[in-house]
Amino acid sequence: MPRRNQLMHIQDVEDVQGDYFFRYDEFGAHTEALAHSHSWGHLNYALHGSMRMDTAQLRWVSPPQYGIWIPPGMVHSCYVRQAVVYRAVYLTPALSQSMPQQACSLRISPIVKAILADFAERDLHIPDTEADLRLARVLYDQLQATPVERGYLPAAQHPALAQVLDAMYAAPDDHRSLAEWASSVHMTERTLARHCQRELGMSLGEWRQRMRYLQAIDGLQAGHTVQQIAFDLGYATASAFIAMFQREAQMPPEQFRREFCASAL
Repeated sequence: MPRRNQLMHIQDVEDVQGDYFFRYDEFGAHTEALAHSHSWGHLNYALHGSMRMDTAQLRWVSPPQYGIWIPPGMVHSCYVRQAVVYRAVYLTPALSQSMPQQACSLRISPIVKAILADFAERDLHIPDTEADLRLARVLYDQLQATPVERGYLPAAQHPALAQVLDAMYAAPDDHRSLAEWASSVHMTERTLARHCQRELGMSLGEWRQRMRYLQAIDGLQAGHTVQQIAFDLGYATASAFIAMFQREAQMPPEQFRREFCASAL
């Protein structure tokens, strides 16, 4: 029988008093939130693990260094492949006016991470003291100042490019070249490269590296060894995989596992 995903609780913030609401949760592997929207904007952040967010036009997948901003009223759904520790920051429609008006990725600064850690430790959902409201305003200022990312692992609209990306994601150890992928969808190499730059904002090789990095995070979260992850992703040696991971995460995979992967959920 096909696996049934666990349903994620959808937060209701419509009657919240104040400008901010903070959510802290833990979700097991293969958990999803069905399509929905909020009148508040919100930042979705996986402290441990990675998460996928879908909107009508785009699919967003972000590692723990990034959050995904969803503006008010935007229909979205969510899926986590491996267990995650989840944080969310909800902002009123008025505060959201100063945030991006389209879904996007935002890098989580050390200040934002520290404030979220403090609030989570105290299980604080609605700041009401002057001290906590100051911290919430600092976090809001930090988010406003964060440069917008198009998406750590952007999706494609063109059917042929989408077919290539789906095939690469399903088989991360596939080493076909740009020319070979282009031939598989009856395109020239130049045309496929042009579609990549226009729709993804990056080359196919860069997209593949980011995809492998995200799948590596899932492997670390699942407890796989570095050697096994390297083999599954198509690397000839563990050292080659570690070098790629270090470039993306600015730390080796075992350190990343200790800092960003939940030990048990």
